Amino acid sequence: MSLAHLLMRQASQQPDREAVYYGTALHSTIGQWAARSAALAQHFRKSGLLPGDRVVLFMRNHPRYLEILWAAWWAGLIVVPVNAKLHTREVEWIVDDAQARWAFVTGDVAPGPLAGLERQIDIESEEADGLLSSLPDAMTVPITARALGDVAWLFYTSGTTGRPKGVMLTQRNLMTMGLSYFVDVDAVSPQDTIVYAAPMSHGAGLYAIPHLMAGARHVVPASGAVDAAELFDLGHALGPLSTFAAPTIVNRLVDHAADAGLTAQDCAAAFKTIVYGGAPMYLADIQRALRVMGPRFVQIYGQGETPMVATALSRHHLADTAHPKYLARIASVGVAQTPVLVRIADQRGIDLPVGEIGEVLVQGDSVMAGYWRNQDATDAAIRDGWLFTGDVGCLDGDGFLTLKDRSKDLIISGGSNIYPREVEEALLSAPNVAEVAVVGAYDPQWGEIVVAFIVPKRNAQITESDLDQHCLAQIARFKRPKKYVLVDALPKNNYGKVLKTELRRRLLDESAVTAEVPT
Repeated sequence: MSLAHLLMRQASQQPDREAVYYGTALHSTIGQWAARSAALAQHFRKSGLLPGDRVVLFMRNHPRYLEILWAAWWAGLIVVPVNAKLHTREVEWIVDDAQARWAFVTGDVAPGPLAGLERQIDIESEEADGLLSSLPDAMTVPITARALGDVAWLFYTSGTTGRPKGVMLTQRNLMTMGLSYFVDVDAVSPQDTIVYAAPMSHGAGLYAIPHLMAGARHVVPASGAVDAAELFDLGHALGPLSTFAAPTIVNRLVDHAADAGLTAQDCAAAFKTIVYGGAPMYLADIQRALRVMGPRFVQIYGQGETPMVATALSRHHLADTAHPKYLARIASVGVAQTPVLVRIADQRGIDLPVGEIGEVLVQGDSVMAGYWRNQDATDAAIRDGWLFTGDVGCLDGDGFLTLKDRSKDLIISGGSNIYPREVEEALLSAPNVAEVAVVGAYDPQWGEIVVAFIVPKRNAQITESDLDQHCLAQIARFKRPKKYVLVDALPKNNYGKVLKTELRRRLLDESAVTAEVPT
């Protein structure tokens, strides 16, 4: 069984059905998609690529992403999706580590040749046109047999601490993720449409799998970027859209709807389902999103190591305002998805009682096979069949998981544990705060102190005294920031996650400069 069979199955049933759009223009029917993927799969084989060889995708979102992805699986290859915002040297490190042979790129992302490759193809070139010329007899091209345990997707972690690690996701992992979507996230029909606004090299691209399973349509925005107005226009033109979005993208959509004076009914005409995840969604933000856009939302929690599958907070839970634990539930990331078990344990892997804070562990068929060429990291992450996620959280008596932070983000000040997310939640409820990120900074007296980076709302005035008084009204005194830094924007990666390593580096640099100034 191969993921490529999903495409062949749909194409053999209704080859003329509209499948992929570039903006509002039809890019391909399902039959054309299959014919192009089959053609490229044949070129892979004729060029000497063998099952299990790695092919890099380093490009902005594009309809051909889907064609190349399924072509690789048709030929039994492993896809290496790469963040489009990485530096050339970072990409070349991944190429070398993955021992990749080919790469498909867009010229805006990779204007020059990448070292270490046998072949590099710009997907908008005449060369790519030739490789993806439709085969009239695509259904006769054999799909390379792959076992469910064979690797299909080699995803490199963001590498915020040291070199990134290659997460090996198998055919079984991705099939599990796809099937779990229907049970735990959203029902999908052939009339549905998914739009790829977030990077296809991450979770958004993986959600092509369940939507292909259901025979839904696929849309890549013409801008290739996240433009809220464009997405609303696409929704009105092609029918209510489903999408995966980091909280930062959700906030842009909500801002646009609010600024445009759209009602919840207007938003329902543009969006069916917005699945959010990949970074913290703060309580104030999801409350506003529900108020402005209505019940469009589902939250998922997962990692690259258990793709899109750990817990889910359903549309029902987000709408159940009468429940006595409603606020706690919508601040959580939901309950374990159907294919996995989730528990909270200490550093030794021993279960902790309900309500106690510890590391989140996940077990199930979505959990990765391991890290590529890194057995030590694999052994550290997977113990006795359980994935140690590095995330810190607690479970309540009903099975709802509330995340506190990454274990590496925990701040220990004066011997007390402080979870940055709790401080961020408090600050985000202040009237003039748009965004916030909290990190720890070295302090000779306390060990660490809490530092809050604050992005003010447009034209708003914020004072340190105001922020301090607001925190004192919300959280314990020892948790409040000892320092506030006002910034125009927070550093983020291509997936919308705040780069707290950059903020810590900034504080270290400032400390070094201060230390050099004579007193």
